[in-house]
Amino acid sequence: MTLRSPVGAARGLGSARAGTQHWWLQRVTAVALIPLSVWLGGALVAMTGADHAHFSAWVARPLNAVGLTLAIGTALYHFKIGADVVIDDYVHSEGLKIASRMANLFGAAVIAAVSAFAVLKLAL
Repeated sequence: MTLRSPVGAARGLGSARAGTQHWWLQRVTAVALIPLSVWLGGALVAMTGADHAHFSAWVARPLNAVGLTLAIGTALYHFKIGADVVIDDYVHSEGLKIASRMANLFGAAVIAAVSAFAVLKLAL
C-alpha cells in the first residue's frame, strides 16, 4: 500500500493529450474512409471483368488518380494509428515496443510510397 494519491502516481507518465489526439485522428480517418470506400468499391464493382487497359484508363483520369491515392493513403494512416494503439497496449517491453512502432511506421511508409508510385505510373 502506498500513500501516494492517484494524481501523484500519474505524474511523470506523460501527457494525456496524445491519447486524445490518436483517438480523434482515428475517428477522422474512419469517417474520411466512408465516402472513399463507397466510391472505390462502386468503381471496382463497375469494372468487374474489365481488362488491364480499361483499368489503366480509369486510373489515368486525374480525379480517379487523386481519389485512389487519397483512399490508399487514408487507409494506410488509419491502419498505422490503430496498430500503434495495439502495440502500446499489448507490447510491454520498452525495446520491443520501440522496434515494433518503428517497423509499423517503416512498413506503412514503404507501402504508401510503392502505392503512390504505382498510381502515378498508371496515371502518367
